[in-house]
Amino acid sequence: MGTESSASVFQLASGMWAFRYTFTKNGKRVSKQVSKDENGNPLKSRRAATRARQIAIDNELNSRKPKPTVWKTVQEVYQEYCANGRSDRAYTTKRKQDSLWKNHLCARFGERYIDEISAAEVVDYLTELYCSRGLSYRYVEGFLKMFYLLFGQAYSRNYLDVDSYNKLCVNKDTKIHMPKLKTDDDLDIVSFNREELVVLDDYFHGTNAETAYLLGRYCGLRINECYGLKWSNVDLKNGTILIDRQMQYQQGRIKLVSLKTRNARRTIQMCDKLKAYFQSLAERREQDQLHLADLREQNQRIIEDLDGSKISSTELVNCLPDGKIQTVNSMKFHTREVKAKCGIMFKYHYLRHTYGTMMAELNTPQHLLCSQMGHGNIQVTQRYYIALSKAGIDILRENLNRL
Repeated sequence: MGTESSASVFQLASGMWAFRYTFTKNGKRVSKQVSKDENGNPLKSRRAATRARQIAIDNELNSRKPKPTVWKTVQEVYQEYCANGRSDRAYTTKRKQDSLWKNHLCARFGERYIDEISAAEVVDYLTELYCSRGLSYRYVEGFLKMFYLLFGQAYSRNYLDVDSYNKLCVNKDTKIHMPKLKTDDDLDIVSFNREELVVLDDYFHGTNAETAYLLGRYCGLRINECYGLKWSNVDLKNGTILIDRQMQYQQGRIKLVSLKTRNARRTIQMCDKLKAYFQSLAERREQDQLHLADLREQNQRIIEDLDGSKISSTELVNCLPDGKIQTVNSMKFHTREVKAKCGIMFKYHYLRHTYGTMMAELNTPQHLLCSQMGHGNIQVTQRYYIALSKAGIDILRENLNRL
């Protein structure tokens, strides 16, 4: 089949769009010209025509696939996926999938045949989770992804025919989807205002968590990225930090592992304040290596690095002067203390939200902020530009008063 070209997708005299495609059937070349999508709706844009053309081509190819001759239960599909289809998935992804399966999906769907489950049944189940059981919207989205995964696996292994798969996962009018968001649900980005940051700056100053706090405040690091940062990845001369690994607990062991996504690997620019702090921190580290050598050697913890080699905890940026390691759990104490002493609901991830929101307020180009935050999709970054913060509202009012 031919690839898309200007002749394949074209505009009609009426202003609507159409497309052409060719395929081989029974040894003969067949050409078709179509001006409606798979649901019979007119094509109003080039993008819609291009999408409809690809769907038509896929349908022609898939119509030649033999009907499923093997019937599998949902449990068998999931077990086959675990054995053969997720070797490239991150450890945390596997844990989340296993948790959803064991604690929820197995009992409800495990013994059912994959090809007898309807889209309506899945949507009803998601609605039950969200509306009746009161699970969070974001959490229920994880269930939706699991169903797409299971149906995709079944289709790729010919346990589900093309029409059923299209109804479940492709056709926008019939495919499984999330229930409507409750009007009182808040999915807004949570960030700290400048008054709260002053309080937090004062609280964390001089504590064992100051370095981790500043990395979240001025770099927007995820907590696993923060505690997995090595000194060898900090370039004080150029004022940059390379993020290429993260810390995780795996089966009770602390390890440095790959980042969850390819886009998460990035080089972050340090502001002058953070650069000066790290220069001072590096000088103190040199003194600690000299004066606390025996203590550091005694307290150090040997952990597994990204390449499987063994390294000392003293190679990590978030290491105490006496050589003791700090981990993602080190922030739990401060979360409780900040709430008790300062009255602020503190989560480390809110520092990342704050970084993104403030950088957006300062009109940082979206592609640059997307890169600095390690987002794979710029639409995720755009959420920070539309988030309503106190500073953003002040700017809006100022602009309104200029009208």
